[in-house]
Amino acid sequence: MVVASPNPIGSEKLRAVEVPIIDLSARGPKVAELIVKASQEYGFFKVINHGVAEDLIRKMEEESFNFFGKPASEKKKAGPAQPFGYGCKNIGFNGDMGEVEYLLFNTNPHCISQRSETISNDPTKFSSAMSGYIQAVTHLACEVLDLMAEGLWVHDTSVFSSLITHLDSDSVFRLNHYPPPLKDRDTSPSSSFQIHHQGNNIGFGEHSDPQILTILRSNDVGGLQICLGDGVWVPVPPDPTSFCVNVGDLLQAMTNGRFVSVRHRALTNSDKPRMSMAYFGAPPLHALITSPPEMVTPERPSLYRPFTWAEYKEITYSLRLGDSRLNLFKACPDKEAQE
Repeated sequence: MVVASPNPIGSEKLRAVEVPIIDLSARGPKVAELIVKASQEYGFFKVINHGVAEDLIRKMEEESFNFFGKPASEKKKAGPAQPFGYGCKNIGFNGDMGEVEYLLFNTNPHCISQRSETISNDPTKFSSAMSGYIQAVTHLACEVLDLMAEGLWVHDTSVFSSLITHLDSDSVFRLNHYPPPLKDRDTSPSSSFQIHHQGNNIGFGEHSDPQILTILRSNDVGGLQICLGDGVWVPVPPDPTSFCVNVGDLLQAMTNGRFVSVRHRALTNSDKPRMSMAYFGAPPLHALITSPPEMVTPERPSLYRPFTWAEYKEITYSLRLGDSRLNLFKACPDKEAQE
């Protein structure tokens, strides 16, 4: 079980690594090459000059803090998350927990509008802020995915982005709020957070994102960490002017293992609340996940069998947060993955 502990990183290795920062205002094949390199080495990078208007970001963050600042009794009216809506501490349906409260949405504008009725005193303002923000980050995700395809020399450069722009896309949007220590919190009986821990707590436990690509933006409070292949954790410095890009499981499969789905977590290690806003680009449920022909060669045969997003999503919901999932879909499954 992923639970808050007094010192979850005390016996672990931390390493200061300069994570790749890619300027999207630069043009030409060099940008695509840098994105591919970062996706292969880390499965993670930051983008600057991303084209998402500061006003859209400000409005979305303002609406988010307005909601999470409400009394627990008011916030619970937007839940429970099944999976959409408000959730507190419980992550998923299999016992994983963390020091986090969140709102999860389907990115369909009609669904957002309906859900906003239980979230905001001004539902129209809330849904407008969210829809505008999601539209902008979806465009950013498509730009990044097209550059990835270009850098991989895939003939159809829209092969990845067309999945998340499909009318039946299963993309979701999540607002995560990591409250500050108890001294800055509501300590009334109605409060969702009454347990006091010292040091670094797990806000959101170690995991990879099952979708294609994640576009993440957080405020100026640290806490995000990514895991390198050797088990070392790298703290990601906060930067409100940039977006973090995570390679998801589906993109690892579609690139035939060229890209790595980054394992990451969030810690509550600050005196200030941390807010993150994450767009998870996903295909339609019926979409068949396979590698473009350019990704498969005699020297590098298919690592994964074809599967649908619906199949993968069902497996994801049946497992714990930190469980490995892609191994279950290998063309030649590992013996340990079958046991």
